[in-house]
Amino acid sequence: MRVRLQAIVLTLVAALVFGLGIPLALSVAASVQLDLFLDRLTDTSRFASLAQRPLVENRPDLIVDELRRYTEVYGVPVAIADQDGEAVARGPEAAAIDLKDPVIAAHLQEALAGRRSEPGPLLMPWTTEPLVLAEPILIDGEVRGAVITVSSTGKARTELLWWWLLIAAGAVLAFGFALLIAVPVVRWILRPVRRLDDATGALVAAVVSGREVKRVEESGGPPELRQLERSFDRMAASVDEALSAQRAFVADASHQLRNPLTALKIRLGNLDGHVDDDLAAADLEAAVVDARRLNQILDELLSLARAEASGGELVPVGLDEVVGARVADWTVVGAARDIPLAASGLGGGLRVRTPARGLEVVLDALLDNALKFTEPGTEVTVTVGVVGEKVEIAVRDHGPGLRDDELERAADRFWRSTAHQNVPGSGLGLAIVTEIMIRSDGSLRLSSPEGGGLEVTVTLPVAGGASP
Repeated sequence: MRVRLQAIVLTLVAALVFGLGIPLALSVAASVQLDLFLDRLTDTSRFASLAQRPLVENRPDLIVDELRRYTEVYGVPVAIADQDGEAVARGPEAAAIDLKDPVIAAHLQEALAGRRSEPGPLLMPWTTEPLVLAEPILIDGEVRGAVITVSSTGKARTELLWWWLLIAAGAVLAFGFALLIAVPVVRWILRPVRRLDDATGALVAAVVSGREVKRVEESGGPPELRQLERSFDRMAASVDEALSAQRAFVADASHQLRNPLTALKIRLGNLDGHVDDDLAAADLEAAVVDARRLNQILDELLSLARAEASGGELVPVGLDEVVGARVADWTVVGAARDIPLAASGLGGGLRVRTPARGLEVVLDALLDNALKFTEPGTEVTVTVGVVGEKVEIAVRDHGPGLRDDELERAADRFWRSTAHQNVPGSGLGLAIVTEIMIRSDGSLRLSSPEGGGLEVTVTLPVAGGASP
């Protein structure tokens, strides 16, 4: 944005410089031309007055000396023609004046018709044509001849060129000065915008990681943008307070509900064996199941609250040790359900960065889901692979899987497939995994592999270095 704004400002400055410089250059050219024209017109008119007597007396020699001196001093050849357009007197260099030349002849005819010379086209530094003037010689109101002067424009063009160079140098200096002013001014204008952009990115990261939102604070700039900074700070404070309150509520509510729920489970357990009625016994068993499910939901809510409030602090963990340990622990659970677990791709000594115990929580959630939905006699596999600078951990089961339209919603909080309503669970496992992946700069991907089932893949960046 800064580059675009500077380009706009400099374009406007350039347009202003050229808009003023070009008319000024043309005005100077017109002024130099007018000075030359008036100077030569005065001399030509004087010779037209001096030539009256020689023409009346038919003695052109009376003016030849005057013509010679003028040519010697100013280098301008002069010729006098009669009313028939024939030369009757010339200066020493007037032989160069060809009265048959179309340009000179045209001016001569204008003068013999009683019309005075005009300045002609605008003089330019590259113009090479001489300045031709022809003035009528009037005797008793009758045109009796004409005086022709042919002046070189070299000196005037050189003067004009220097004026133009001076104007161009002034334009370059003005543009450079405008550039020196525009760059800091644009930076001053955009400083709040840049800080707001950085603060917006930091706000998103802070919201995601659970850290305190950093304030922008005023940093100079236009008053309107400073007001925007203050408004952003108020908004960021409100967002920070709302999210903190939300996390605190989830954590506090889950923690406060644990004690009465534990007491309820104990009381329900104490009733076991003391209820004789079959219907009441069935209700008691359902109440115990519901209490266990509620306890699981509270545990996962606490895990989710801890994941959201982890502060984004990442610690390096050895991939082989964590994956191997979790697979070993869940192998016992799988064996009790006749579901073998297999792991492959270990032994690379890679390390990844996650929140404290984050990788353990991720693997527990994925393996719990896999064992929960896999039929006895089928295998759950854990595969570790390296793709570029990323590590992929895939957990594959052979359960019923999910439809394509359900894969996108599977990580939503409390969402469960309609086909799995009879399977115990809260629908928070993949939501917790998603939170940890976001804080670890990783990702979560669900797919339906060939052969049925579900494959959940988490991707984490390699931390570098082998684990001890």
